[in-house]
Amino acid sequence: MISVLLVDDQALVRTGFKLMLNAEQDITVVGEAAEGGAAVELCRALSPDVVLMDLHMPGMDGVTATAKIVAEFPGTRVLALSTFDLDENVVASLRAGASGFLPKDISPEELVEGVRVVHRGDSAVAPRLLTRLIGTFVRAARMPEAPKTLDGLTERECEVLTLIARGRSNPEIAQELQVSPSTVKNHVTSLFGKLDVRDRAQAVIVAYEAGLVRPSG
Repeated sequence: MISVLLVDDQALVRTGFKLMLNAEQDITVVGEAAEGGAAVELCRALSPDVVLMDLHMPGMDGVTATAKIVAEFPGTRVLALSTFDLDENVVASLRAGASGFLPKDISPEELVEGVRVVHRGDSAVAPRLLTRLIGTFVRAARMPEAPKTLDGLTERECEVLTLIARGRSNPEIAQELQVSPSTVKNHVTSLFGKLDVRDRAQAVIVAYEAGLVRPSG
């Protein structure tokens, strides 16, 4: 059973999400919070598997709460919610450790799948939307020199990271590099460990900030 904490300042939104999620046999909503500080406290009390986190709330905002939850509860996955597809706070939440984001107008099926995906440890962001999002908000920032963490990557791992940052899925990377999907999975696991990132979302941010790839457009 996947336990979920709902965090949103609108009671109607929380009620809607709760009805969607509790309709599934493998998901249960264990708590609700209207702002980030209360969410952190409920995480301490309930140890949820997944937190659905609104980013725009009075009091402690969703980005700050995400950072606190990820730091204190490494086993809890945060799934950010935003009214806007292109929202700079989404990138901030991914930097803070969120495992993905969903727009608030998603279908029940997409919401349920997003919760299951982040619970598995994957990133619940469409790869091409992720690169568009990060490219939009990283392009204006000065690109730092490549961090030392990239020095430890092999040439093939750098290739894989570049393709991840360009929005390629594992099967697409396998086809492009003409290797097996299991080989790609091993490379991804290895480079995540070397970069000390949790998922594809954070890996893409590292690739952009290191200058390994550049935003297009």
